[in-house]
Amino acid sequence: MSEIQDLLLAALIALLVTAYTIPVIIRAAKWRKLYDHPNERKVHTVPIPSLGGMGIFIGFMLGLLFMADVTDAANTFQFYIAAFLVIFIFGIKDDMLIISPLKKFLGQLAVTMIIIVKADIHIDHMHGFLGILKIHPIASFFLTAFTVLVILNAFNLIDGIDGLAGSLGLVTSLAFGTFFLFMKDHFFALMAFTFASALAGFLIYNFSPAKIFMGDTGAMLIGAVNSILVIRFIETAEGSPFLPSLSSAAMGFGMLLIPLMDTLRVFAIRLFNGRSPFSPDRNHIHHILLDQGFSHTRITITLAFSQVAIIFITYLMLPIGTTWVIFGQILLFLLSVVLLSRYKKRPTAFTVIKGKDFKEAQSSFGLRRLAGLGSSKATTVTEE
Repeated sequence: MSEIQDLLLAALIALLVTAYTIPVIIRAAKWRKLYDHPNERKVHTVPIPSLGGMGIFIGFMLGLLFMADVTDAANTFQFYIAAFLVIFIFGIKDDMLIISPLKKFLGQLAVTMIIIVKADIHIDHMHGFLGILKIHPIASFFLTAFTVLVILNAFNLIDGIDGLAGSLGLVTSLAFGTFFLFMKDHFFALMAFTFASALAGFLIYNFSPAKIFMGDTGAMLIGAVNSILVIRFIETAEGSPFLPSLSSAAMGFGMLLIPLMDTLRVFAIRLFNGRSPFSPDRNHIHHILLDQGFSHTRITITLAFSQVAIIFITYLMLPIGTTWVIFGQILLFLLSVVLLSRYKKRPTAFTVIKGKDFKEAQSSFGLRRLAGLGSSKATTVTEE
């Protein structure tokens, strides 16, 4: 069986298994009352199951384990699986019982050490950013650890509205998978497309109005897979005929720009205000768009297509050099956030009707509602 057939079959297994498993998880979560309950910080208003990450994990693992040819990753494949299992264990515990931020960070640290030390995934070259090329092994270790931890948290923190984290993860996984496929890096192409298919199976039930959330398990699994894919991309794309010399770091950063920059920006705001970078607030980009009156679906589609556009824009900018491309990406993101924050939602006009006209107005308003007639103005009917 050819590599392409293996890839397609793995993707199909992941899609079908996830799509079949999620409804079972929803019923089980409702039976056991395992919900994510609404509060003043969350945007949903009714309890919703938050164990979708379990379905993503099962579909992804079955597709990967059944169809992966580990020849290209014979010495590291088991450590990728180990990292995903660690995420599943402490992620599910957090989704069901809630663990402390310290315990969650220690779990993320364990995953990071498995990826760096055992799977031998590391960034040892800056590819011309700020004129830096090869870096010292100690600097490489800390840079790689920082990268993995930021990506793990990036998808976890941007998972704030229906469909968003899954859609961004789908875009990035497909982008990495396409590159690895053209480069004939079949194992990582299969990993990327299998994971994208598992996310697609989950998103069937996660678009607004969501029937289930992915929880920390799903969000951190997206982060772990994408951290492996982006570091592999940065370290192998340099010899690619598809990219200019010394440009893989800028391209990899662009593929993850929205979740990465949103997380780094929010962390900076929290630290500037003397708070923990992990303390909750409403400064994420999806909160800004919610405050402008965007629906969940509109925000998800807008940001997903924006990420696709950023990938293409980054590719076109690569000839100007890694440093200038990365600075341009950062500036583009920050300017977009500033413009969105300054945009004012048009206020709704209200007409208040009181007194003797109340009964007539109430009747007229009710008939218009039943007839499906709308108006650009909202009418508030009150009895004095």
